[in-house]
Amino acid sequence: MVFFSTFLISMFITIVLIPPLRRLAIRAHALDVPEPRKIHPTPMPKCGGLAMAVGVLVPTLIWAPLDAFTKAFLVGGGIVVIFGLMDDFKSLTYKPKFVGQIAAALIVILYGGVKIKSFGMLLPYGYVIPDWAAVPWTLLVIVGVTNAINLSDGLDGLAGGICIMSFCCIAYLAYQAGNMVVATLSIAMIGTIIGFLRFNTYPANLFMGDAGSQLLGFSAITLSVYLTQTNAPLSPVLPLVILGFPILDTVTVMSERISKGRSPFKADKNHLHHKLLRLNLFHTEAVVVIYFLQAILVTSAFVLRYHSDWLLMISYVAFSGIVVGAFLVVEKTGWQMGRSFIQGTIKDRLRPLKDNRVFVKTFFTGLQWVYPIILLYSAFLPEDLPGAFGIVGFVAAGLILGAGLAKREWLPVVIRIAIFGCIPFLVYYAEVKKIPEINGPLTLAYRAAYGLLALLSILTLKFSTRKSGFRTSPADFLILFIALVVPNLPDAHIQSLHMGLVAAKTIVLLFAGEVIMGEVRGRLNRMAVLIVLVLAIIGTRGIW
Repeated sequence: MVFFSTFLISMFITIVLIPPLRRLAIRAHALDVPEPRKIHPTPMPKCGGLAMAVGVLVPTLIWAPLDAFTKAFLVGGGIVVIFGLMDDFKSLTYKPKFVGQIAAALIVILYGGVKIKSFGMLLPYGYVIPDWAAVPWTLLVIVGVTNAINLSDGLDGLAGGICIMSFCCIAYLAYQAGNMVVATLSIAMIGTIIGFLRFNTYPANLFMGDAGSQLLGFSAITLSVYLTQTNAPLSPVLPLVILGFPILDTVTVMSERISKGRSPFKADKNHLHHKLLRLNLFHTEAVVVIYFLQAILVTSAFVLRYHSDWLLMISYVAFSGIVVGAFLVVEKTGWQMGRSFIQGTIKDRLRPLKDNRVFVKTFFTGLQWVYPIILLYSAFLPEDLPGAFGIVGFVAAGLILGAGLAKREWLPVVIRIAIFGCIPFLVYYAEVKKIPEINGPLTLAYRAAYGLLALLSILTLKFSTRKSGFRTSPADFLILFIALVVPNLPDAHIQSLHMGLVAAKTIVLLFAGEVIMGEVRGRLNRMAVLIVLVLAIIGTRGIW
């Protein structure tokens, strides 16, 4: 429950904080203004990083033991966020940015014990790098990767998607190694990224800014280095592979700048995501391609975690050579992806179906019936519910009723808070504490209903004629991919907790709730009544 609570608290805090911080950023003119090298067409608030920082801080203070490493990590991360906010509100040159990054890195190195003392079998067996060499080398690595993640933040959802896969790998490796501090911090990062991606996937309505991207880079490299250097069975080459794509992107673009006689720190449009866009890929397609490449690296890191350091290094170099070589060949030949089949054959034939609202009405009607049936059934499925959860249920129901009677403009926010705060726990208790007699056909029907709910949600979203509100994005496929991977991890304890099913069911319910709230276009009475009824059942069963 510690990991589950850490994930939910970090995600919940991030989602709640982003809307008010977005309004504050607009008033304070903390905006990313369009320019020739940038993709977005309109000024975009840069406030996501602060919400993410708070989202990580709160569960860390609650659950993580405040040892020397945790304290150093929080202080170093705070420095990175502060300098990032200064850059977001008042653009800084690269020199003061480096000052903040170096200060943060030195804190985790000197006080947190994060030092690259071993290269494994890449050096003679048993050789330990002395401090006079380990400290500057670790400093270079932390600062370099922090900037690599920052530079990769060029498309909506890109940096967050890359890092969420990296943190998933770090969290699982830390859990296996018994390093609960790194596991807890990584899960907090996963939760806050998912909360942020709710607002940042294409088309985004805010950016994480330097505060967010530098926090992600600093956290990913610090946690991965600390984990692999303090847990002997894990290869010290793993951080290179886990964070492989942004490192490859940064090395490639800086080498290209230097070869053309330009400063390696002068921004341009030659990152790998820019090159994918020039191949005639759409924004979301470019993001999915990079997700796929990063997924290959993260999977390789997991599979080869106990293998030879030389095998890991050679595999990464070979992967990098294939990617860079493919881009060079494509640029030399001038090849571009043809869109005539997709645009002329598939999309043009689907357009009449979308314009005919009979389809979306049919799918949405089914969605509005299946969603409440699953929620109500789930509320009665656990054998018992904790009293504290019952109190939370009654409080959330009261807040919805109060908003509906006094401040109807608050109703969407309050309903979302109740859904994101209570449904994950309800799904958890319905899965791990369900009534023993309920099994067989009822269980199969219950799980099939989730599949039907997911299908109806996707079809409603695809055939909807809405121009704004919740939409599908690469992040949805990324989160669903994680939900499918978790139950198949080779760990009996994780499988015994049914965390894969809990994750998948939670995502489906949250996804369906967002689709329904978007499709009703502000008419939330029916949704409010349903959620209040479910919360009242939770409250009654928990307290009774």
